[in-house]
Amino acid sequence: MQAMVVYSSETGNTQKIAAAIFAAIPGESKDMQRVDEYRGKDADTFFVGFRVEKGDCDVQTANLLSSLHGKRIALFCACRNGRDSVYNDRIIRQVKSWIAPGNIYMGTFLCQGKMPMQVRKQYEAQLALKNEEELYRQRIRDFDQALLHPDKTDLEEAAAFAREVLACV
Repeated sequence: MQAMVVYSSETGNTQKIAAAIFAAIPGESKDMQRVDEYRGKDADTFFVGFRVEKGDCDVQTANLLSSLHGKRIALFCACRNGRDSVYNDRIIRQVKSWIAPGNIYMGTFLCQGKMPMQVRKQYEAQLALKNEEELYRQRIRDFDQALLHPDKTDLEEAAAFAREVLACV
């Protein structure tokens, strides 16, 4: 099989990106599964979508990345602040560290993604306590902006990312 799209998504953001990437892969030699449903189906190229948990990917995704050998691997996710390059670079470095030796890392697509309302309430509670006020004001602004993501442009960029990865194969 040419390509496998495997993803983890709690809020549906990464699932939307997975669908856009899957649709951009030409031909019929492709498949898409949630990481908890994946049972070792083989492919030359893996597009692995993850949800961000404390600056890293979820455990199931880490296990998948550690188990793949001799593959081309491209990563993707939607995260709280898709515009913060320092935050993004830290996440990418951490998640890349799960990729087993012998694989070829093909790049990462990240975009902003909406978060559950409970996250905004946590930010508001911290702001009310006067804890790092500017930080939590910024997080609330980011939260509000993220409500619109992933949007059409994000999904088009995800599809373009998939085509670029496959063009390098």
